Amino acid sequence: LKNKYLIAGETPKGCFRRVARALAAAETSKNNRSIWEERFFQVMSQLRFLPGGRTLANAGTINNQLANCFVMPMPDSVEGIFDSVKESSILKKNGGGVGFSFSHLRPKGDVVATTTGRAAGPVALMKIINEASEMLQQAGGRRSGNMVILHVTHPDILEFITCKEDEAKLNHINFSLGVTDKFMQAVKRDKNWDLVNPRNGQVVNTVAARSSFELAASYAWKNGDPGMVFLDRINRDNPTPQVGVLEAVNLCGEQPLLNYEACNLGSVNLAQHVGERDLNWNKLKETVAIGVQLLDNVVSICKYPLKQVDKVVKSNRKIGLGVMGWADALIKLGIPYNSKPALALAEKTMKFINDVAREKSVQLAEEKGSF
Repeated sequence: LKNKYLIAGETPKGCFRRVARALAAAETSKNNRSIWEERFFQVMSQLRFLPGGRTLANAGTINNQLANCFVMPMPDSVEGIFDSVKESSILKKNGGGVGFSFSHLRPKGDVVATTTGRAAGPVALMKIINEASEMLQQAGGRRSGNMVILHVTHPDILEFITCKEDEAKLNHINFSLGVTDKFMQAVKRDKNWDLVNPRNGQVVNTVAARSSFELAASYAWKNGDPGMVFLDRINRDNPTPQVGVLEAVNLCGEQPLLNYEACNLGSVNLAQHVGERDLNWNKLKETVAIGVQLLDNVVSICKYPLKQVDKVVKSNRKIGLGVMGWADALIKLGIPYNSKPALALAEKTMKFINDVAREKSVQLAEEKGSF
């Protein structure tokens, strides 16, 4: 806490008070501000709910950038690529990780019509992103990080899967395959899989789907990368499909985001909501409702370093309401982690949290206007 979040001479209590006061400033009336400041302070100081690290560190300070992560576009042009490198570096300098989809980049060795050269490809660009991140030491000694997604139809997918053969390289990048339902069916049925140049839609190679999948699994087992992002699955739950298709996730994968969106995160600590024989549902309801208001206020008061990010985030107002302390809650209740009662309680708990959060969102829309 001292290394990462407290400003000079600050106590944990002082940190929670600073954050509560800063976030309550989003309320319109003085009376509302004092009420919500106290509510925010209570849930944080009782460890019932904690906002993400950037909010704890930066709320109420000169660097009022409160979002943990962003997703940025990566266009298939030299100008677009380096604009994105520049903009993402600005975001990382201010304390955020950045996710990208590299799926639109032409493959390594492909023609570049305006020059006599050849395209360097996604993996070469990953090295540039990594070097740029190496320069950016964030507050509290945090290194800036990146998430790179490549669609499983991309011609460079095998090079992408194996690009961390040397674990000392690309150490500021997490990367994941962007997989589809169609690909997973091809893996199950041991079918061939076409690799397609995104520049012109032409099939340039065909591989065995299962061999690609097994290669990825072996590297994930060896050193933790690549991960997998299920693109069709996240788009089935895309809350704003008319705004755009989800192609990437934030740095640690908690939130699928559109280009120029940010995620501000917070966690309900379930361990602090245990009653005698069950979760304390009334207390949990109160915490979730306060947490939603807190995260919505983060969207309002955050100073986003780029105008386009400010515009998109305030248009869509996504919040990342998560949980922690699940194992501790089960221990307190005497429920084995891998048991059917634990699974049943998990489902009940997350449905409850989801329903309360949506109900609170409706109330905020009635009070402050819809997003």
